Amino acid sequence: DPQYEYTRHNLGFLVVKRLAKQYHWKFSRSFKEAQATGGKIGQQDVTLLLPLTYVNQSGLAVRLVADQKGILLEDILIVCDDLALDFGKVRLRLKGSDGGHKGLRSLKEELKTENFPRLRLGIGSPHKKEDAVDYVLGEFSEQEKKHLDDFILKAMDCCIIWLTEGVSRAMSRFNVKERKVT
Repeated sequence: DPQYEYTRHNLGFLVVKRLAKQYHWKFSRSFKEAQATGGKIGQQDVTLLLPLTYVNQSGLAVRLVADQKGILLEDILIVCDDLALDFGKVRLRLKGSDGGHKGLRSLKEELKTENFPRLRLGIGSPHKKEDAVDYVLGEFSEQEKKHLDDFILKAMDCCIIWLTEGVSRAMSRFNVKERKVT
């Protein structure tokens, strides 16, 4: 839905679309439940997927496409927004709970496990009086917009390192906690 294109909840899609653009890949309605594109990154065959289901059913699209293409769970990287991380932070995890994220919950239910890699993209949390749903479906603040492009590029780089150099290298490079200056 175009009205949600530049909202916090669509951040994962923005990263995947930028990755496709980087390699000059065009999305098509390859599957009933999703748009897909792909090619090679390094020596890796890659399929990029944009589920067309509601976020709380996105696991269905991922499972159906993975089954159809014979993709293993450990070869799937889910890219999603995360309220628990400050804006601009990325965290690559091999497994974990859904943390209240309806898309991750759907994936857990459809894949019958929490053991799938995910790249969590920090969107920060709402102000005290703001509803979480309104916050995630809201557009980025003016301050966030100034840094959005760099954030998307950092997340895209993490995906590429994950693909070409492995999860350990990607985690050591991108799961860095900044030290607070005192």
